[in-house]
Amino acid sequence: MSITLTTWGHAGVRLERDGRALAIDPGTFTDPRMLDGAHAVLVTHEHPDHVDPPRVAGVLGAVPELELWAPAPVVEQLVAAGAPADRLHAVDGGDTFTAGGFAVQALGHVHATIHPDMPPPANVAYLVDGAVLHPGDSFTPVPEGTAVDVLALPVGGPWLKVAEAVDYVRQVAPRVAVPIHDAVLSDAGRASADRIIRGLGRVEYRRLAPGEALEVPVP
Repeated sequence: MSITLTTWGHAGVRLERDGRALAIDPGTFTDPRMLDGAHAVLVTHEHPDHVDPPRVAGVLGAVPELELWAPAPVVEQLVAAGAPADRLHAVDGGDTFTAGGFAVQALGHVHATIHPDMPPPANVAYLVDGAVLHPGDSFTPVPEGTAVDVLALPVGGPWLKVAEAVDYVRQVAPRVAVPIHDAVLSDAGRASADRIIRGLGRVEYRRLAPGEALEVPVP
């Protein structure tokens, strides 16, 4: 059994298995088609590059079977945008649940520091089916003994530097690291980040083209 993973721009990742689809972080920099046919949505935190409340609320209103899990501040934004509250679920690190048929473990609590004068918002990383880790805007560690197959690795943003991305890859030690969170980088910036992380990360590093699929074994 395996999961099909595709990236949809910036932090947007879609997972598909057994005819079910799980969308993670459908933000303003992400292709809105990633929500087409999705059965569940996960949001790591409230920043607009990770969730577009009006658009997501509209999709939730139009698709009665669609449900969403996110930190409480995101749930509040979506309710304010008109999303049906009965299909929104507030989560925090330590919670486990099933979303669209996928087993999900929520990890961590807080966004990485952008600047000491900016209070960090809540941020939850998601480990899906024990195989795929999406950390949102954080370097949240995985529980000791966890073997992550694919890490969706942030490589660009105001809260990180490439050296930290390298250290996070080494810490999580996945089979494959797939770069995400790079809409703020130029093509040259992406190439530079890729070269450094590929050379120093000590794992397979694979940038996916739009629509390119990666098959992820499920333990």
